Amino acid sequence: MTEILLAIPNVSVGAEPALVAAITRAYESGGATVLDVHSDSDHGRTVHTLAGVAGTLSAALVAGYRAATGSVSLGGNRGVHPRAGVLDVAPIVFRRQDQRGLACAEALATAGALGRAGAPVFLYGILGGGRTRAEVRRGGPQELASRVASGELLPDFGPRTVDPKVGAVLVAARPPLVAFNLRLAGNETLGAAKETAAAIREGGAAGLVGVRALGLELSAQGYVQVSMNLESPDSVGIPEVVEAVAARHAIVSGELIGLAERSVIDSIPSYLSMPGLDPDLHSIEGSLRFHGVTN
Repeated sequence: MTEILLAIPNVSVGAEPALVAAITRAYESGGATVLDVHSDSDHGRTVHTLAGVAGTLSAALVAGYRAATGSVSLGGNRGVHPRAGVLDVAPIVFRRQDQRGLACAEALATAGALGRAGAPVFLYGILGGGRTRAEVRRGGPQELASRVASGELLPDFGPRTVDPKVGAVLVAARPPLVAFNLRLAGNETLGAAKETAAAIREGGAAGLVGVRALGLELSAQGYVQVSMNLESPDSVGIPEVVEAVAARHAIVSGELIGLAERSVIDSIPSYLSMPGLDPDLHSIEGSLRFHGVTN
């Protein structure tokens, strides 16, 4: 049986539609099917969801890396989201446990191919001994370049130096997570959003398993949000984080970044406003069907 894997590359581009379109075409030229594109100018970030037969996604990710790094520099303000590089993360995603080995092999092949293309590559998650994205991103690309130069941290693949204008790429193999934001009411402050994020993230005072959270201000859109990755959605999903944040703030709306399993979308509380959400097109299953991608 032909096995389909996903890749969720995040590039540090948010407000440049022509450049996002060029990167999208590059992924397609490399052989991937682009299921979804989600850009945010305040975050300075675009999340692509790609699908491809096991063994083919590495070429698409290298093509996207070349398109992005040929046009983007990390100098100046590129948004509020933390980042390690222009192509910030490139995880390979397995939807079933029996695909885990294939995904690990694809992720390692991707890391090697990106390294040969000139990218310093750091593994995280199960391939990186449990290392987190935050550990590598700490301080941004400039500090990452200094840490590599001092020998404190060394890439797993590629050159042993980091150009802070391009940064590094973080690669992993992982199951699907849920990227989910909650927009807070207009009277809420960035400080309050940060306090809530610190409290509810795993390890915080009211820590929720598998939750990574940040409080961010989206100045162009005029509000603050709690921005989250739910890495164990079967244990702590959208209902739980909505309840935790609603206990502290008035919530205006929710936002799903990229795609999620249909069961996750169906679990969203009916009272929560979700502008633009299409349960069919924004579910992994529905998007795969729409694009004619099947195992």
